[in-house]
Amino acid sequence: MNQKSSYFLLLISGALLTWSCDQAPTEQELLEGLKTDVSFLAADALGGRAIGTEGEQKAADYLAEQFEKIGLEPKGTEGFFQPFTVSKPTNPHEEAVIGTDGEGVTGRNVVGFINNNAEKTIVIGAHFDHLGMGGQGSLHRGDSAIHNGADDNASGTAALVALAKTLSHEPHSSNFLFIAFSGEENGLWGSNYFVKNPTIELSSVNFMINMDMVGRLNAEKTLAINGVGTSPTFASAFDLVNSDSLKLVTSESGVGPSDHTSFYLQDLPVLHFFTGQHEDYHRPSDDSELINYEGLLLVVNYIDRLVDQLDQEPKLAFTKTKDSSGDSPRFTVSLGVVPDYLYDGKGMRIDGVSEDKPAQAAGLLKGDVILQMGDSTILDMMSYMRALSAFQKGDSTLVSFERAGSKLEAKVKF
Repeated sequence: MNQKSSYFLLLISGALLTWSCDQAPTEQELLEGLKTDVSFLAADALGGRAIGTEGEQKAADYLAEQFEKIGLEPKGTEGFFQPFTVSKPTNPHEEAVIGTDGEGVTGRNVVGFINNNAEKTIVIGAHFDHLGMGGQGSLHRGDSAIHNGADDNASGTAALVALAKTLSHEPHSSNFLFIAFSGEENGLWGSNYFVKNPTIELSSVNFMINMDMVGRLNAEKTLAINGVGTSPTFASAFDLVNSDSLKLVTSESGVGPSDHTSFYLQDLPVLHFFTGQHEDYHRPSDDSELINYEGLLLVVNYIDRLVDQLDQEPKLAFTKTKDSSGDSPRFTVSLGVVPDYLYDGKGMRIDGVSEDKPAQAAGLLKGDVILQMGDSTILDMMSYMRALSAFQKGDSTLVSFERAGSKLEAKVKF
């Protein structure tokens, strides 16, 4: 992070302010804070932080305490909290009703504000809930177990707290709204509720930053940034602030399986930061000791610099993007692999192989790059899904793949 002088004079909305940075956190303090926050949120004592549980309430209380220590202004409907209740229908074809009335599951968003007396506000968010003991959404096969969700998404929540610490000691011409969302794992419930019941004027929001699974930065320092197409201003800023030589992999769409989608659907520019899928995703093994804390700090510092850069611009224009999942082919079979979403080469690289699935039976391994399935050439994730959609249960096909520089083939039966 760039060294900033102790005092800044700046003119915001006609008022001359003196800004003291004497208490700005050091790199070591930020690193220790990330470790402390992830370790608390991903501890067995919180039981996996499923919405409506005691563990989720403890997590929300903890985050409210951190916001208060930092000096954020409460911006929920009950202090830092914004409670909401979700009534789940008995008919599976009906949508859940998210509001504050009736019976159902109650969760709490945690909302804090830095008021710089500005016309624009930057929203920074991360979900803090997870899967509890597993159940729907879990990829664990076996007895129920605590799903601690260290990467998903204690990592993003800890990054949210770290950015609040940093940005509270920096001069900016925007306000900041920090939101820890609940109910994301159930269908973006907390962010959906917030955008329909905002505690600030949504018209003042310049853009929204979402951090979901940012705790596993790999050796290549690959950081995925989604939503790049939602404002024409975004792309030109990324390399300007990349002083840590991160490998940036970007995608255009503002729609994805995380909370930025709720803001995009309100015609707001969004960015989603992500360090990649892994074999511990939605499993009990996603624990705090597997987090790359130094890498997480690199992500925090990158976002801090990006905010500094974007805050110098006029209010960002919003651009609709093509929904990258809207035209996705439908398929009835699975190869049983975790794709490497950070891979930007030709083909589809495997990041994990599930037990007792076709890929394992065929001898495919983590790191293999699939280049051909039957008659279909695999160029990227979309062509892989299109190829997969052509097969039915019981079909067999030859899969061509690359492993350690060698071209190999395997027969797969679905």
